[in-house]
Amino acid sequence: MKRARKPIFFIVAILILAFTFVSISGVYSYKGDTKTTYVKGVGDIRWGIDIKGGVEATFSPESSGKKVTKEQLDSAKSVIETRMVQNNITDYELYADYSQGKIITRFPWQSEETSFDPESALKELSATSVLTFREGSEYTNTSTGSDGETIYTTPKGTTAKTTFLSGSDVKSAKAGVSQDSTSGQSTYVVELELTSSGAQKFAAATKKVANESSTLSIWMDDTMISSASVDKTKFGQTGITGGKAEISGNFTSDSATKLANQINAGALPFKLTVSSFSSVSPTLGTSSLYAMALAGIVGFILVAIFMILVFRLPGFVAVISLCGQMALCFAAVSGFFPFMKSFTMTLPGIAGMILSIGMGVDANIITATRIKEELYAGKSLDAAITAGDKNSFWAIFDGNITTILVAVILMLVFGPTNILSALFGASTTGSIYSFGYTLLIGNIGNFIFGIYTSRAMTRSLSAFKPLRKKWLYGGAIHEAV
Repeated sequence: MKRARKPIFFIVAILILAFTFVSISGVYSYKGDTKTTYVKGVGDIRWGIDIKGGVEATFSPESSGKKVTKEQLDSAKSVIETRMVQNNITDYELYADYSQGKIITRFPWQSEETSFDPESALKELSATSVLTFREGSEYTNTSTGSDGETIYTTPKGTTAKTTFLSGSDVKSAKAGVSQDSTSGQSTYVVELELTSSGAQKFAAATKKVANESSTLSIWMDDTMISSASVDKTKFGQTGITGGKAEISGNFTSDSATKLANQINAGALPFKLTVSSFSSVSPTLGTSSLYAMALAGIVGFILVAIFMILVFRLPGFVAVISLCGQMALCFAAVSGFFPFMKSFTMTLPGIAGMILSIGMGVDANIITATRIKEELYAGKSLDAAITAGDKNSFWAIFDGNITTILVAVILMLVFGPTNILSALFGASTTGSIYSFGYTLLIGNIGNFIFGIYTSRAMTRSLSAFKPLRKKWLYGGAIHEAV
């Protein structure tokens, strides 16, 4: 066996423990009552309706007495669903009442919500302003928003006269990441997808703007929310065609998401008003969540004691790796990684995480048991570790890959845009998707931590002379190396 370098154990262990600490605690700063989040932790997780409760709201269209068609209602319902998905609100219920011409939805409170005010919570979904794409960026008034940014209002001149597109020409908008092919630098962008008629209008608009060295501005009612220029060299001949485009600028993840949400809000076929709303009580409650957290901590401590007593050094290594696997699950749910948004955690989601952690324990037990068997078969320590790692790999791989396939299938079937939507509509979305998501992330973490980091740390420790004793790896006491 080729032994790992001695420092590898300390490097890997410190990285895992630091990752675990930060993924749970997050990184924040406070200036007065203003909280600035640098890295999200467990406190930023958005809990599902079953744990924290939420809001039930009924939306009614403002159609000036005109009858709202089923297609229009479906379109508005699709826009609301898009907003929730882009906010990573996966634990929701959304229905269209065609006979009454209403849309009913339930969704959970935000993570930072403390007042539980339904009216305030609905602001996340109920922006119903009119969106327009205009030529130029001429404005009449300026003011300063609560965040200190300058707000430009009331279009004038060419900008007031020339409207290229409206919200109904936009199919969807979402925040994305674009990589510069020359420098390799990644930046946040807003990705637009247009309808077929919107694509033609957009191509003509961008061609005109590019050749006249003007700008294309986006307005929400009377307020300009963005403006951009168009590269004449690239798009002067044809404009931006194909129905897809990117808005680039000095975006952060939050600002790109905010602009995408504003654009989606303006894509409604009619203005929606909230005709009624109420709070939804949790089926479990926050106190039960604390009880589950305590049970989880006690359970983990018992598992750690068992692993160390039975498997000794490989058991100790397994405990560190399990910390990393749990940290990855928390990070994937809380929005720790800039490229992964926060996720709605429901009770089935917690079950998926616990199941994947259990598989992580199983993976470490399989490897440690194989090493122990090889030692009792008379092999040297190095040979036993090599054979144990080799013999256990495919058993762990098979178990994890089949679970990952199941998790992916669950997400495809019960996800926000799923293969059964045509049959069952949005009622199939929600908590089962959350179960599949945490199960998938947990099993990916099992591959990373249960196989690679555990083995690297075990091999590194076996390079230390005081630790080259077979009984430390499950062999008989006082047996020679």
